[in-house]
Amino acid sequence: MVSLAEKASEPLSGPRAESTRWQRWNRRLHYFLGLYFLFFLWLFSLTGLLLNHGQWSFAEFYANRRITHVEQPVRRPPAADAETEAKDVLRQLGISGEIQWLTAATEPTRLEFRVARPGLQYEIAADFKIGIAKVQRTEVNGWGTARALHTFSGVRLGDAKNQRDWLLTTVWVYAMDALCAGLAVMVASGVVLWWVRRERRVSGLLALACGTFVCAWLVVGLRWLQ
Repeated sequence: MVSLAEKASEPLSGPRAESTRWQRWNRRLHYFLGLYFLFFLWLFSLTGLLLNHGQWSFAEFYANRRITHVEQPVRRPPAADAETEAKDVLRQLGISGEIQWLTAATEPTRLEFRVARPGLQYEIAADFKIGIAKVQRTEVNGWGTARALHTFSGVRLGDAKNQRDWLLTTVWVYAMDALCAGLAVMVASGVVLWWVRRERRVSGLLALACGTFVCAWLVVGLRWLQ
């Protein structure tokens, strides 16, 4: 006669084994995604609080910004489109970042644009007639840098003039896309982990219902108050 202990030690087979294996991999995916995205989530939680509570004095950054002005010699780039000319000017000035076009060029011998990166911003006005570029450099502290990361994407809705042209901007955006996709997978795997715990189904359904109601009210219901 086979004892209960021996039966418990026997390897599972068939659909039950596949189900157990799938649940094991689901738990691992849930754990490891959570650990991988841990600091990204903390970063977005912190910067979200900073955006919602700009009056917090300890996180003040704009009033404490540092502004410097310099003039540097610059050569006119070979004839090309404005973006290529701007990149050549940046190479000469030793500056890197996301190029932002604010106004159209008024003179063919001038090139004016802004370069942004989290924590730093450059206003550049290059005059090729005299061979001088005026650069205004604005630097904020760590709180300002963290806040900028929350919305830093290199593009703006409805602004066709500006496209991503800095490699690190693209890397950052793809990292945030991966975070969004990872969160969706984590939530789905969490739902599976909850559902297989039969003793937690009722309390889990109550939590799910409350979350669904609050989310629906914020997304749809607030429109009725306008």
